[in-house]
Amino acid sequence: MLAAADAERFERRNNMTKPSIGFIGLGLMGAAMVGRLQDKSYDLHVVANRSREAIDKAVGRGATEHGSAREVAAASDITMMCMDTSASVEARMMGDDGIIAGLSDGKTVLDFGTSLPASTRMLGEKVAAAGGTYLDAPLGRTPAHAVDGLLNIMASGDKAAFDKVEPVLQDLGENVFHLGALGSGHTIKLINNFIGMTTACAVSEAFAMADKAGVPRQQVYDVMAAGPVHSGMMDFVKAFAVDGDPTKLAFAIKNGRKDVGYYATMADDAGVTSLMSGGTKTALGMARDSGQADDMVCQMVDFFANLFDEKTGK
Repeated sequence: MLAAADAERFERRNNMTKPSIGFIGLGLMGAAMVGRLQDKSYDLHVVANRSREAIDKAVGRGATEHGSAREVAAASDITMMCMDTSASVEARMMGDDGIIAGLSDGKTVLDFGTSLPASTRMLGEKVAAAGGTYLDAPLGRTPAHAVDGLLNIMASGDKAAFDKVEPVLQDLGENVFHLGALGSGHTIKLINNFIGMTTACAVSEAFAMADKAGVPRQQVYDVMAAGPVHSGMMDFVKAFAVDGDPTKLAFAIKNGRKDVGYYATMADDAGVTSLMSGGTKTALGMARDSGQADDMVCQMVDFFANLFDEKTGK
């Protein structure tokens, strides 16, 4: 067993081999990821985005705060983003104070958010022109998984760049995929979220329909769960619809509507029309606009229940 002093010297040498990490977007997921990286002794560089709490916590643990995304990128070997929309990503990437302005040869930028593939490919070209490499790496699972390094990471882009950053991704994720050319990760994530949100809305409507038909939600769930339609998403919705717990699916309705809208846009870009996403997009949009934007997707049960009550007058 190493003596304490020897162990400390070993840890210092080990840390010197680790890349410095820039992280932009310390929301629920981003803050959890930063905490995980700090647990793994990475050197972190951050910039404030919307709130101070997560930034102050990261700085309190040794992260360096900078005044712009450009400064973060200049100080980091790998710059990571966990932003809400493609518009937010583009705003942080471009301009005099953007990430691209701080890049130099050999640096890597990762987008962990759920973005439009066309935007991702456009940004990839601009990063390459600055000497860097852009990877899309959208995430599966929740902030609770991020705390323990158990995310699903759907990375794509240049394979050599992926291989270089894969050890860092392995510290963040339990399942790390390389899915091909730049934009493939975002494409697959949008397909995945389209299926997830459509399932959640269908199950939510089913529970609300059970109320109107006069049968208990629990009985509906018991029958569905015993058959081939059973799924993890069904269980998430049931946790709220039957058990009153909205925390099992920590994904806001406004974000679900955004992702399904992106899926429909991706279909348009491919020259086709998505038929199935229309109802999901409409339902999530109506719920968002009626005041449920920040509710969790499982609370679409309430949206459908209220909608049916308005229709029947009770």
